[in-house]
Amino acid sequence: MAGRSGRAAARIADYRGGPDQFPLPAPESDLVSGLVAERGRMPELHGLQVPQPHRLPFAIGSFESIGPLSLADYPHRHSFFEIVLVTGGTGRHVLDLVAHPVEPPRLGVIAPGQVHHWQDVRGITGWVILFNEDFLLGHPGDGEALRALGRRPWPLLDPVMAARFSSLAAELADEYLLGGEGCAEVLRAGLHILIVWAARLGAPASGVAASGGRAAELASAFARLVADPGRGERSVAGCARELGVSVAHLHEVVRRQVGRTPGRLIREQQTLEAKRLIAVTNLTISQVAAAIGFVDPAYFSRFFRRETGMTPGGYRREVREKHQDPRDPSIVAPGAPA
Repeated sequence: MAGRSGRAAARIADYRGGPDQFPLPAPESDLVSGLVAERGRMPELHGLQVPQPHRLPFAIGSFESIGPLSLADYPHRHSFFEIVLVTGGTGRHVLDLVAHPVEPPRLGVIAPGQVHHWQDVRGITGWVILFNEDFLLGHPGDGEALRALGRRPWPLLDPVMAARFSSLAAELADEYLLGGEGCAEVLRAGLHILIVWAARLGAPASGVAASGGRAAELASAFARLVADPGRGERSVAGCARELGVSVAHLHEVVRRQVGRTPGRLIREQQTLEAKRLIAVTNLTISQVAAAIGFVDPAYFSRFFRRETGMTPGGYRREVREKHQDPRDPSIVAPGAPA
C-alpha cells in the first residue's frame, strides 16, 4: 500500500488545503473545553479540494497521502462524504459528540454536516475515500444509505471482510491514479459495491443502497435538504416546494423509502444540529435557535426539551462537564482574539 499511497499524493490536491483554506487550531489562554469552537463561530466546514471537481469529485489515498486534515484533532465538518478503512493504529474518533475507540480493522462513514474529530491517534493506517454527493448520481439510494451508516458505530471487520474491503480500496486507488478512459464510471461502480457491502454489516441501513428510480431520488434529495447545516428554514411544505412535489407525495415517498415521516426526520435533524451547536460553539441559545430555523427562542427551548428531556442550557452544562479537560485549548483559528 505504501507505493500506491506515495503516488496518490501527486493526484490528491488537496484535502490538506493551505492555511487560507482550512485554518488549523491555535491555543487560546481561555481554557474552556477541547470540544468548544471559537466563540461565536460555527464548526469549520471543509470542502473537497480535488484537481477536477466538476469532472471527478472523488479522491482516495492513505491517511498520510490525503494529508493531516484526514486526522484533524479539532471539531469540524465536511460538505462531502468520507469513508475510512482503518487497518492499523490506535486512538479515538468523536462523531457528533460520541467518542468511539478505534480498534482496527474498522470501516466508518462520515456524512456531510456531521461534526467530528480524532483524539490520541497513534500509527493510524488505512484508506480514506472522499467524494461529493454528485458522484452518486448513478445510484441515488447510496446517499441515504451512507447517511444511515454515518449514524452507526464503526463496525469491527472480520478478517475476510477486512481483506475484501482492503482489496477493493486498493483497486479503486489504482484506477484513480491511472485515470484512463472510463475511470469515473469504474470508480462509481466500485464505490457502489463498497457501499452495498458496508450496508450489509450489522443492522440494515435506512435507505436502500441498491435501489433506484424516482422515489429513491426524491427521498435522497429530501435527505440532502434536511441535512444541510447551512439551511435555516426547515419545513415539510418548504422542502416539498423546493423539490417541486406536493406535501402528500413527499410524505408518502419518504415514509415508504426511509420508514419515517418527513416531519419526524426534520425534527431529528434539528435536534441533532442544535446539540452540535450547543456543545461545540459558544453561540447563545437564541443564536442556536435562529441557526436551525426557529424565530422564537422560547419555542425552540420547549422544542429542545420535548425532544431531549433537557433544556438547552442544561444540555450545554452537562456536555461541558462531561468533556472538560483543562489540558485542551478551545478551538480557534490562527490569530483569533482571545
